[in-house]
Amino acid sequence: MGMHHPRVKLRSGILLMALLLGACASGPAFDTGDVDRSLTPRSVAAGPQQAAAGRHVLWGGLILGTTNLQDRTRLEVLAYPLDASARPLDESEPQGRFMLEQAGYLDPASYAEGRRISVVGTVTGTLTGQVDESDYIYPLIEARQLHLWSRGSDGVRVGGYIGFGTGGGGDLDSGSEIGFGF
Repeated sequence: MGMHHPRVKLRSGILLMALLLGACASGPAFDTGDVDRSLTPRSVAAGPQQAAAGRHVLWGGLILGTTNLQDRTRLEVLAYPLDASARPLDESEPQGRFMLEQAGYLDPASYAEGRRISVVGTVTGTLTGQVDESDYIYPLIEARQLHLWSRGSDGVRVGGYIGFGTGGGGDLDSGSEIGFGF
């Protein structure tokens, strides 16, 4: 009987570790109650000019540039689909580009090119700009909530998998497998 306790503690420890890692991976606490998930930057840019104005979106991607204006900051973002925690999936196919504006000053050193960002905001219209030699229509959103993803999770993707057995006596790897990915 005494031999069983270390295994139970080990399993509990692995489960606790997996839950803690899961908690670390959870995203920002965005208020997404009124977000229109059907809208993408590409669909807004292609649609009638003011069709999406006033709609709320949750978009994210990689920052391409930061411009400080007189009373606000404008970021150009290459949009990507988001995972369940609102993190941009930058291995996926891009969904177009968008501009976001945030009242006040955002430091270009923090909001630097290549950083991942997610935003809940209101579509206020479109801006016409240039991408290489072509005119480009950018959806413009007024940021309501911004989340800049930490640099530690940029670049090299940290990944892992924890599995542990449940049920059955004997070895740790007997019984059914339950896994946690992070």
